Amino acid sequence: MTGLTFDIHRFSLNDGPGIRTTIFLKGCYLKCEWCHNPESQSFKPQLSFNPEKCLHCFECVKVCPNSAHKIKDNKHFVEWALCDFAGKCVEVCPSGALKIIGANTDVDFIISEVMKDKKYYDKTGGGITISGGEPMAQFEFTKELLVEAKKQQIHTVLDTCGYGEKSHYKEILPYVDLFLFDYKLNDDDLHKKYTGTSNKQIMSNLEFLYKSGASIILRCPLIPGINDGDDHLKGIKEIIRKYSLLKSVEIMPYHTMGKDKAYRVGMEYKLSQINNADEHDKKRWLDYFAGAEINVVLN
Repeated sequence: MTGLTFDIHRFSLNDGPGIRTTIFLKGCYLKCEWCHNPESQSFKPQLSFNPEKCLHCFECVKVCPNSAHKIKDNKHFVEWALCDFAGKCVEVCPSGALKIIGANTDVDFIISEVMKDKKYYDKTGGGITISGGEPMAQFEFTKELLVEAKKQQIHTVLDTCGYGEKSHYKEILPYVDLFLFDYKLNDDDLHKKYTGTSNKQIMSNLEFLYKSGASIILRCPLIPGINDGDDHLKGIKEIIRKYSLLKSVEIMPYHTMGKDKAYRVGMEYKLSQINNADEHDKKRWLDYFAGAEINVVLN
């Protein structure tokens, strides 16, 4: 079985306990405007062009069968709609300015990569984390990865936005040791505005997993001026009160990492005017949750 992946990150320290190998799957149901991996949203491969690495040799122009690479004023730009991901431009690029993001990868290969670091998992309580995009958007592949990891006695984490069929969450529940579950916006209308989907199914899945005894860390991305106001922070507090057995709550301060990554694959980045969350923002958020029944930390 194969799935569309865009990265395998070994020695990850922020995607669950211990030292982990994080598998990033491509494709997501949500289109969060602050996404720090915007190249993960599409369900298809994409060409990435980093102009800072471009040597202006224009070898890509010579080999592209669809003339997707253009020269204007002695500068290189890409007409994204013309690219068919043949990859010839990537092969001839001497500086690594071009790459194809997204490749079909089989379960056996991923598990073999994961097993290379099993001694570190055993020492630190780490393991495999399946992230994205949204892993549940490639459900059969995600389930197979989890099943094979458990056969190898590897700790498993699923990083999910919570949007998917409830029956699918029920089916994979026996194979997931820990869920990293996103909580993005309390208000449903604002959730639709900034992510493209309602949060009703997401909240229903959170309720189901919690009542099923799943181990859950709630992850809350906070973006200054969008979802860091009293209404949403109060919503997080209400979640903490309602689900008092959550392992913890992680506040994930906004950063602009996704902006350049979006531009490199020809995507619009709508929050380009918002700066990174500063120390004042972070302190205010942590102060708001001081004394909460559950440990609230910055990630």
